[in-house]
Amino acid sequence: MRLIQFENSQGQRHVGVVEGSQVNVVRNTTSTRELALAAIRSQHSLQAEVESRGTESGPDYAGLLQNGQILPPLDHEDPAHCLISGTGLTHLGSASARDKMHQHDGQVEAGMTDTMKIFKWGTEGGKPAQGQVGAQPEWFYKGDGSIVVRPGADFPVPAFAEDAGEEPELTGLYVVGDDGQPYRLGYALGNEFSDHVMERRNYLYLAHSKLRYCAYGPELRVGELPRHLAGMSRIKRNGDVIWEKEFLSGEDNMCHSLANLEYHHFKYAQFLRPGDVHIHYFGTATLSFADGVKTQPGDRFQISLDAFGAPLENGIGEGPRPVAIGQIKAL
Repeated sequence: MRLIQFENSQGQRHVGVVEGSQVNVVRNTTSTRELALAAIRSQHSLQAEVESRGTESGPDYAGLLQNGQILPPLDHEDPAHCLISGTGLTHLGSASARDKMHQHDGQVEAGMTDTMKIFKWGTEGGKPAQGQVGAQPEWFYKGDGSIVVRPGADFPVPAFAEDAGEEPELTGLYVVGDDGQPYRLGYALGNEFSDHVMERRNYLYLAHSKLRYCAYGPELRVGELPRHLAGMSRIKRNGDVIWEKEFLSGEDNMCHSLANLEYHHFKYAQFLRPGDVHIHYFGTATLSFADGVKTQPGDRFQISLDAFGAPLENGIGEGPRPVAIGQIKAL
């Protein structure tokens, strides 16, 4: 089952089930979060909750996408209660481009960078036996729900940004139940969108480079994730494809198990607040930046993977003006 959130022509929110070119609307439901919490309280699956509510024939899916009516497939009415985070160096091959960014003279451990150390720890201990805790991955914070743009929309790029680069990834979508237990609703395509030029200056700037807008969706795939997934990441300029490359995901292409990545996120008590939404990016090994591509305003990103339905598309736009130097006022 694949779910979407969308607005009708009057701006009213709905949840829909994608059935080919058609969307079936879930009755009496305005958000995926509401649907998930009801399923948790009833102690049954998300699919069972949809079936219990029933659906009715809805709008044409292509029309919703074309008109920009598709919302992220999971959100929170209060953006401060939606946490966006991610883990890096999780995919086989993901360390090479990063290592080139972070190599400097005078490295310790026979020239091994911190990037390669963490990647090595993952390959050696990122997939522990069931019930055991594996190696801790790199973790980063992107922001709250206010930095999420809907599928099809442009990413606002701040004036101080040095790069506007895509990162094609899978995301895990979660809701925390009333008892503080996190529940995974499923997975969605994601564009984690980062500033790779800033990160390349020094790996300690990675935290800064991740504080950018992002997108995920348009569809939430409910259920287990296939172990091997192969998709395409493209950049279009003036309608023409200027770069494209296959990206791989799923546990067969990762050096960490999903369970290990989830454990090392939700082990922190502050991430177990009832009712909160968590969107977690699982990482990638494919970047246009690593191939020397320099994006520019007006470019369009397209991330596609057959198992996730419609592609995730976003553009590059202009961001809000930052607070000026010296503008902070004392009280």
